[in-house]
Amino acid sequence: MFYDLHVHSCLSPCAENEMTPNNICNMALIKELDLIALTDHNSVRQIPAFAEAAKAAGIRAIYGCELQTAEEVHVLGLFASPEEALSLQPWIDERMPDVPNRKDFFGDQLICGPMDRVTGEEPRLLLVSLAASLEETVGRIHEAGGRAVLAHVLDRENSVTNQLGFIPPGLPYDGLEIKAPEEKQRVLETHPWIKEDSTVWLVDSDAHRLVEISERENSMSEETFRRLWGDAL
Repeated sequence: MFYDLHVHSCLSPCAENEMTPNNICNMALIKELDLIALTDHNSVRQIPAFAEAAKAAGIRAIYGCELQTAEEVHVLGLFASPEEALSLQPWIDERMPDVPNRKDFFGDQLICGPMDRVTGEEPRLLLVSLAASLEETVGRIHEAGGRAVLAHVLDRENSVTNQLGFIPPGLPYDGLEIKAPEEKQRVLETHPWIKEDSTVWLVDSDAHRLVEISERENSMSEETFRRLWGDAL
């Protein structure tokens, strides 16, 4: 199945306002994707509208967020159901600093309702680190029933290798996200404790604009899908 499991909506201040739930789902259909996930920064408040849009569009959906840990590492929390994803929000709220968003500098943080109607805005800046370590964040995702994927593990700010210098052995993540298939070999060469065949590798867009959503090019076998999700889906 062709997928993109790292997409931001207009709730993320760094994403365009055109990244509404219905626009995301319909663009995924235009690009002939089979599976799409919404992963806004430090929030799952767009999930209800996204779930409704995905159902209306007839596209398979995963519900998530991109959490920034105390070490400034980005971790995708991916959930099989909207309810599991939404159960994470109180934990996020308790650990997110109360820094007001400056819309003129960072951008809008729009929350949508049915048919992409804007129903509110997140007043706190979402581009911040939570008061939670990498290990605590992965653990909390698992407690909520989700899967923890280390985001864009190479070559950019907020990756685990940029912030820590390496992917910690023993960290119970469920998958590694890379930006292109050729990055897999670089990860393996620098992390001999990571085994290619026993690791779930995801290639996602990290889209902040509609045109950035992945084309029909990154596919996941049913075997890999089951390795990631087990009986959850």
